[in-house]
Amino acid sequence: MITDDDMAPKTPPEHLLDATGLKCPLPVLKARRRISGMVSGEQLVVLADDPAAPLDFAHFCEVGGHQLVEQTENEKGHLRFVIVKA
Repeated sequence: MITDDDMAPKTPPEHLLDATGLKCPLPVLKARRRISGMVSGEQLVVLADDPAAPLDFAHFCEVGGHQLVEQTENEKGHLRFVIVKA
């Protein structure tokens, strides 16, 4: 689990998926499952460390019609994605 203060949301998000330690395609598959139970307009925050995740989540959002509103990476290679469900 990522515990870096710069990657953690400032306020706990309603939907958080910690996909650290998982490799492609698991982070996106878990995000797809989680987002399917959400209401349109809700945000999903995904934490990941798979180098393929930026491409995977960009494609996931494009295909699913979701909006990738934020993508950040810290110096350790930990990634944070904020996705708004379509």
